[in-house]
Amino acid sequence: MTDTAARSRQAPKAAVELTPAAEARVAELMAKAPADAIGVKLSTPRRGCSGLAYSVDYVSEELAFDEKIVTPGGTFYIDGASVLYLVGSTMDWVEDDFTAGFVFANPNAKGACGCGESFMV
Repeated sequence: MTDTAARSRQAPKAAVELTPAAEARVAELMAKAPADAIGVKLSTPRRGCSGLAYSVDYVSEELAFDEKIVTPGGTFYIDGASVLYLVGSTMDWVEDDFTAGFVFANPNAKGACGCGESFMV
């Protein structure tokens, strides 16, 4: 590969796209994070009636297979074991009069439970 070809290649796209509202929420979380937190991490633990759930937590160490997304307000990680379930997803932060939380548009989800707590791929 020539030097020109190497320079013109685009960086790989992140597995999950964060909306500006989600990035702002990551910044708010990092502003009040525990002292040992290096970022916020998205994972998909087995939970609920459909099998997988979204979980966002503080993280204190970077693991080798985690995907790292640097946002203006802090570092966002995606659990390495969860990336395949999340590729192409968009993560948003939504607030209304009654609730607030991260909302996911996941093209890999084939279904979800009635309460919305879990999904299946």
